[in-house]
Amino acid sequence: MSFTVLREKGQITIPSEVRKAAHLEEGDPVDVVMTPDGILLRPRKTIDSTQAWFWTPSWQAREREASEDIRRGRVRTYKSDEEFLRSLGD
Repeated sequence: MSFTVLREKGQITIPSEVRKAAHLEEGDPVDVVMTPDGILLRPRKTIDSTQAWFWTPSWQAREREASEDIRRGRVRTYKSDEEFLRSLGD
């Protein structure tokens, strides 16, 4: 269990280990719900968690690099799987 303190204007700091476990980052929306057991904070992710890897900065940088390679014609096209696999030995 983690501990935090209510600050001015009703602000709280979610402990870092909880933020990491919930994959929360600055600016992420969080639902605040009153339940019979107390206050529930629930991350409201706009990206499905199974697709979050695609939207990481490093992946997006590689996507831009690949798009630039395609735009400049720095690609190869293969007529078959076998042709592609043979090219890996080159």
